Amino acid sequence: MHIRGDHAELAVGGRLDVRSAADARTVLHTALDDGHGDLVLDLTGLDSWDATGLGVIMGAHRRAGRTGRRLVLRGVPDRMQRLLVATRLHRILAIEGGLEAESLPRV
Repeated sequence: MHIRGDHAELAVGGRLDVRSAADARTVLHTALDDGHGDLVLDLTGLDSWDATGLGVIMGAHRRAGRTGRRLVLRGVPDRMQRLLVATRLHRILAIEGGLEAESLPRV
């Protein structure tokens, strides 16, 4: 997993899983604590995430709210979009362009 960017926009690539969760959490929390306004998390390069990785995203979402900011997901890959819809997290998280269950491709 790799994360590049600053306190306004971060690009995540690789796998966001139990092995990378601690590093990802640290980077996200630092970006949220040091910046202002929306923090855009570009997931275009993300290959996969597991439950721990999704927990990191949700924790960052909660921390953003506590700091008066908003975490915005951009470029969520299709299979991850389906997971967000299945868990109804698409109703809680800010997702650029939004997600609707009816518009997702079926596999």
